[in-house]
Amino acid sequence: MIYVQLFLAFFIPGILGYGGGPASIPLVENEVVKRYEWMTVQEFGEVLALGNSLPGPIATKMAGYIGYEVGGVLGSIVSVFANVAPSLLLMILLGGILLKYKQSPKVKRLTLFVQPVIAILLGVMAWNFLSESYIGIGFVPTAIIVVLSYFLIERLNVHPAFVIAGALLYGGFFL
Repeated sequence: MIYVQLFLAFFIPGILGYGGGPASIPLVENEVVKRYEWMTVQEFGEVLALGNSLPGPIATKMAGYIGYEVGGVLGSIVSVFANVAPSLLLMILLGGILLKYKQSPKVKRLTLFVQPVIAILLGVMAWNFLSESYIGIGFVPTAIIVVLSYFLIERLNVHPAFVIAGALLYGGFFL
């Protein structure tokens, strides 16, 4: 029964928490503290602080931790799955609809209109990263990372994951 409760405690905020993890935190608190009384407000606040100090989505980190505290490893798995299940189901449903109507002229036009918007958003994001890097570490290190990354990815066909790992190591040791 505890696994059903864990599933419901994180599935409901996953459905109703429009806006991502931060928007669902009060909903999770309501389920965990008030409804099922697995934690006190103080304990929930500590879990929230711990979750905020770690990288990654806050809702899944909290689901994993609370699920583990309440139901062990299986409780953690159930909680994380329940947290991501609404988005997963919606993506499968919408992906199926898109696949079904992919030959439709309206869907093709929509795809053509969305591609430039995505390209612009990615360009703006890259520009913001570049300008923040320039401000944070200076021109020379930024130029080294940019030129070396371009050369490795475009000329030598090195996988981007290795280039990112290399840039992280460079930053960790030299910056």
